[in-house]
Amino acid sequence: MSVEHVEEVESGDEKAAVAAAAVVRYYSVAPGVRLNVRSGPGTGYSIVRILPEGASVPIFCQRSGTSVSGYYGTSSIWDNIDSGEYVADAYVNTGSDGYVAPRCS
Repeated sequence: MSVEHVEEVESGDEKAAVAAAAVVRYYSVAPGVRLNVRSGPGTGYSIVRILPEGASVPIFCQRSGTSVSGYYGTSSIWDNIDSGEYVADAYVNTGSDGYVAPRCS
């Protein structure tokens, strides 16, 4: 897992800092899709696992990669869902055609 953004809070408020870092939004994978999880942002990277139908994923950061045509259109955005794990954004219901998370560094 990677976290690219942590909100700064007033010193002495450690509980709020932990809560801010722990908030992660999950997004649904397209219905009826078993989604390949790859080791990098593109179809040329190896498949590390396959998500089952009905899965939801966190998006920690996003980066540009291979363009993919999927359930939600065509996109070159790839979503980082865990350390070294990426899925094609064209199969994730983010409600946007653009970036919804910080760019991966």
